[in-house]
Amino acid sequence: MTAPLRRRFPLAAALAAVTALLAGFVVASPAAAQESDPAGEGAPPLLSEVLESTGRGFVEAKAAVEESRKRQLQLSLELEKIQERLDALTPQIGEVAANSYRLGRITPVMVLLNSASPDDLLERAEGLDMIAMHDNKRVRELNQAREQAARAVAAIDAEVAREEQQLTAMDKQKKEAERALRLVGAVATNGFVSATSPVAAQAPRNSDGSWPAQSCSQDDPTTSGCITPRTQHALNETSKAGFNRFVSCFRPGGPFEHPKGRACDFSMQSSGFGGDAFGDDRLYGNNLTAFLVRNADKLGILYVIWYRQFWSPTTGWSSYSGAGGDPSSDHTNHVHLSLL
Repeated sequence: MTAPLRRRFPLAAALAAVTALLAGFVVASPAAAQESDPAGEGAPPLLSEVLESTGRGFVEAKAAVEESRKRQLQLSLELEKIQERLDALTPQIGEVAANSYRLGRITPVMVLLNSASPDDLLERAEGLDMIAMHDNKRVRELNQAREQAARAVAAIDAEVAREEQQLTAMDKQKKEAERALRLVGAVATNGFVSATSPVAAQAPRNSDGSWPAQSCSQDDPTTSGCITPRTQHALNETSKAGFNRFVSCFRPGGPFEHPKGRACDFSMQSSGFGGDAFGDDRLYGNNLTAFLVRNADKLGILYVIWYRQFWSPTTGWSSYSGAGGDPSSDHTNHVHLSLL
C-alpha cells in the first residue's frame, strides 16, 4: 500500500479538483501503480500528499499544545507557592516598618549615648547588627519572591500565546485536510473505536513531546527490506495485543510510507492477503483498527485504512467510495497503517 489512496477515487471530476488544489503533483496511471505496487493497491498521490502534510503538521501542533499546557500547569503551581511565600513575608515586612516608625531609626550615635560601659556598648552594637541583618533578609526575600512571581506570570502568558498559536495551526491543517477529502467525496463516519482496546506502550518522543525524525534503519521482520524504529515499536505492540496474522511492511517504489519503512499492511489471513474479509476475519480487522486508533498518540500514527474507511488524527474517520473494486485497493482484506 505504497500510496494508500491511489485508485480509490477514479472519478475524473474529483481528481481534477484535487489536481487544481495541489497543482504540480503527478498522478500515476493504474498501470504504473500496479508495476510499482505489487499488492495492487494505491491512491491518488494528490490526496495522499495532503493527508501526509496536514497529518504531520496537525500531530506536531497537537504535541506542542499538550507540552504548553503541561508547562502552564507547572508554572501555575510554582506561582501558587511563590504567592504563599509572599503572603507569609508581607506581614513580617509590615512589622519591620511598624517598629521603625514606632522606635525611630537606631543609629550608632544613639547606641553610644545610651551605653553605660564599653561592654554594654559592644552588646548593644551586636544586637543592632543582628536586627538589621534580620530585617534586611526579610526585605530581600520579599523582593526576590515578587521578582519570581513576575517571571512566572510572564512565562504563563508566553505559554498561553504559544498554545493559541498551535491551536490555530491545528485548525488550519484540519480545514485543509477536510477540503481535500470533500473534493474526493469522502463522508465522515463513526469508524472503528473501542474503549476496551489494549493500551500500547509509548513510543519514544523528544523532550518537548514532538516525534523525532527516523530513517529506515532496522531490518524489517516481515520482508527483506527495512523499517524505522517507530514502525518496529508498532509491530511489537500489535503483536503483544494479540494481532499476529500475516503482515507486510517495506515495499520498494512509490513516494509514500512503505518505501520509507513507515507503513505496514496487516492481513486478515495467516498467509498472504486473500479476498474480502467476512465473519471472524472482519472482526479481527475491526479490533485491530480500533486498537491502532485508540493508541495513535502512543504509536505515532499518521493514518489508518480499513474496509473503505480511513482515519487520521486531523480529520477522524471518513468513508470513501469508487475505489478499485478489488480487496487490495478497497482495503477489505487488510488494515493499512502509516506512521510519522
